[in-house]
Amino acid sequence: MNKIVSKLSLLILTAVSLGFLGRLGGLSFHQALSVSIFSASIIGTLFFWDFRLSFAFIGTAILLATKTTDLEHVIKFSSLEVILFLVGMMVIIGLLRQEGFFAWIVSLILRIRNLSARKFVFSVAIASALLACAVDEVTSIIFIVAAVLEICDYFEVDAVPFIIISVLATNIGSAGTVLGNPIGILIATKSGLTFEDFIVKAFPLAMLALLSMIFLVLYWYRKELKKLDEQIARLGSDEILYHLIAVPPDRKTKAALSLFGATLFLLAFSHRLDLLWGLENNTVLLVIPLVSAALIMIWKHSQARHFIEKDVEWWTLLFFLMLFVQAGTLKYTGATEVLARNIAGFTGNNEGLLVSVVLWVSAIGSSILDNVVMVAAFVPIVQGFGSLQVNLQPLWWALLFGGCFGGNITLVGSTANIVAIGLLEKERNFRMTFFRWFWVGLTVGIVSTVIVWVALVTLPVYR
Repeated sequence: MNKIVSKLSLLILTAVSLGFLGRLGGLSFHQALSVSIFSASIIGTLFFWDFRLSFAFIGTAILLATKTTDLEHVIKFSSLEVILFLVGMMVIIGLLRQEGFFAWIVSLILRIRNLSARKFVFSVAIASALLACAVDEVTSIIFIVAAVLEICDYFEVDAVPFIIISVLATNIGSAGTVLGNPIGILIATKSGLTFEDFIVKAFPLAMLALLSMIFLVLYWYRKELKKLDEQIARLGSDEILYHLIAVPPDRKTKAALSLFGATLFLLAFSHRLDLLWGLENNTVLLVIPLVSAALIMIWKHSQARHFIEKDVEWWTLLFFLMLFVQAGTLKYTGATEVLARNIAGFTGNNEGLLVSVVLWVSAIGSSILDNVVMVAAFVPIVQGFGSLQVNLQPLWWALLFGGCFGGNITLVGSTANIVAIGLLEKERNFRMTFFRWFWVGLTVGIVSTVIVWVALVTLPVYR
């Protein structure tokens, strides 16, 4: 109880102090209050993870009660397009999960001839990254972790290094497409970047960072890999096929896969369809998941309520919605424009320096907070640079990669990290220590971010 009271007191003191300092720094009352409320929600998330939605609700209520925002702008800032996109995708993923698609695809990927430790690391890393690109980081990591635990149990080796490898690859891969992380769809809808832009510009960088990560972990865990090679030689790799969850693709699985494939195909060409039909940018991107989800609920009409109630993470979506409202209120009051001017003044409107600040601050911030929270806070700040005649495109890419890659640095940097650690604790009663993760996560996080940093400040394609 004393610990809770201390954290709550620190939260209140920090939030009030930030608001007070804002007032001293020239912010209006509503600007300072919006900063204070948003800070309280972020710090509350950090200190009281299980109560993060409560803090988000209370903060939004205070903003309304003090006329810092109004109902019209609450609806406008809630980013319903992002929420609806995620709802549609969650229904699609629920169908794939129900029909055994993930268990089947993971078993196919990991059926390797002449298995070795290096081949295993490559297959796990690539499977983790590509699945994150195609679905989302959380769904991907659940099935990858299950497969890794089965394999490590059979070969009687420590699963922890391979779990860490799979999570690092998942976070890197999640930057490759709009689908990989809520960060992607949030940035796409706020910036006007399309699914095609992500494939052309984000995916190659993510794969380059993934390759660097693989070579780093091959060296980092060389002793563990040597142990795995010894166990493979002793037990034989072919036996592993009987220990994987083998789910043959039946008619329903093929139908689910066909629907998912059609969804991905249409998403990939969504920008072209927008242009063809004269629609606003990213309209088709947001419509396709809703149409696919509707078809699923017609096909599986007896389970439609289950898809909506059980497969859609309403707790998380409501938290995002409230957080987006508070971040939007920062922009509405003009607080983010003040902050943007100060940052631009510090960087002297030097584009390369500004990109560097956004990239590294978002990466470091994402290592402390959940990366979605960090990016939601930064979105209105990046938008604030628009009034200063700053080219925003490289800043959006910096925010994307900083958020995704920075999430690798600590245990709590990404939802995928938390999910994987939770599964490890549940299945193996193993508690991950902070530094066992931190040193490899920090190394991979710095190297992958440096790769992106060099690309963003030197290659004209990102401008």
